[in-house]
Amino acid sequence: MTCLRKDLLTKARTLRREMTKEERHLWYDFLCQYPVRFRRQRPILEYIVDFYCPKVQLGVELDGEQHASGTQLEYDMERTHRLSKMGIFILRFTNREVWQNFSGVCQAIDRTVKDRLCSRLPEGNVHI
Repeated sequence: MTCLRKDLLTKARTLRREMTKEERHLWYDFLCQYPVRFRRQRPILEYIVDFYCPKVQLGVELDGEQHASGTQLEYDMERTHRLSKMGIFILRFTNREVWQNFSGVCQAIDRTVKDRLCSRLPEGNVHI
């Protein structure tokens, strides 16, 4: 599922080193301690997903203002469509949401992980 193109791997490493303030906040204050493992800046197909949980095939994207309209919005929609065809569910949050409703963002991620775990496991086997 992950792409091994050298240019994407190099870009992903750079993006991990140069995370945005919002990405750092979500990573260090929630995802890096989350009981189900997430990975940062994960190459999949020809894309790099901000945060990816392979166990439940969940991608989390944080979008700045440039994602709100025009060609970037179309690109994001196509990207989400292609990833969803692989079974990957994408949650999108704006940078503003991270700062103004951090607990809500974390709750949405947690709820989605648990829902996706429940749909994969026999009833009663979720231990988070």
